[in-house]
Amino acid sequence: MPITLAFDVYGTLIDTHDVVATLQEMVGDKAEEFSRTWRDKQLEYSFRRGLMQNYENFAVCTSNALDYTCIYHKAPLNKEQKNKLLGAYRVLPPFKDVKEGLARLKAANYHLYAFSNGSADAVEMLLSTAGIRDFFLGIVSVDDVKSYKPNPGVYSYFLRRSGASGGSAWLISSNPFDVIGAISTGMKAAWVQRSPEAIFDPWGIEPTMTVSSLCDLSEQIARYQLTDEN
Repeated sequence: MPITLAFDVYGTLIDTHDVVATLQEMVGDKAEEFSRTWRDKQLEYSFRRGLMQNYENFAVCTSNALDYTCIYHKAPLNKEQKNKLLGAYRVLPPFKDVKEGLARLKAANYHLYAFSNGSADAVEMLLSTAGIRDFFLGIVSVDDVKSYKPNPGVYSYFLRRSGASGGSAWLISSNPFDVIGAISTGMKAAWVQRSPEAIFDPWGIEPTMTVSSLCDLSEQIARYQLTDEN
């Protein structure tokens, strides 16, 4: 059975902190901290909505998180500035290792899917603008099941959509909660640790492997599969 790879999008393929340059024009030296707060709150809101079963799509979570961040950092951005930031979030660039890493994986005949908390339309635009859409066989969005990662039903939905089994499917993510969620539902998972300062949640559930670059992934998975089969 072919190996299927499910790639998280925001923060794994796409650099969400690229908005810092735009933020610097608006909030000055608060830009880095503002960006981190916005991203953290965005994820928190998606988790809370998933638990509450009060679903709104990821764009709503992103907008609500931006409103919170403006209040928290005492940065009263106007509607035009907020719309500019939300627009920037739809056309973010890939990390530097992404195109080469995906090209190596596709050449090795892995089945690649984008698997995201974002809506399918938003992810389609994001990947196309980033120049990486053609690497993927398809896009699987949590929007179809009205919940968010790490709900186990979301990973099961991915397996059904892709036609993969848990034993032959890998999640690729830089988000520890996502890696733990996938492993908890029987998938394998690679944690992308681009920074040595990134910390994996100490839950006693470890990633199947850790890589610092997507360029290493094809060789690492091939080595793992060989060892696993033997």
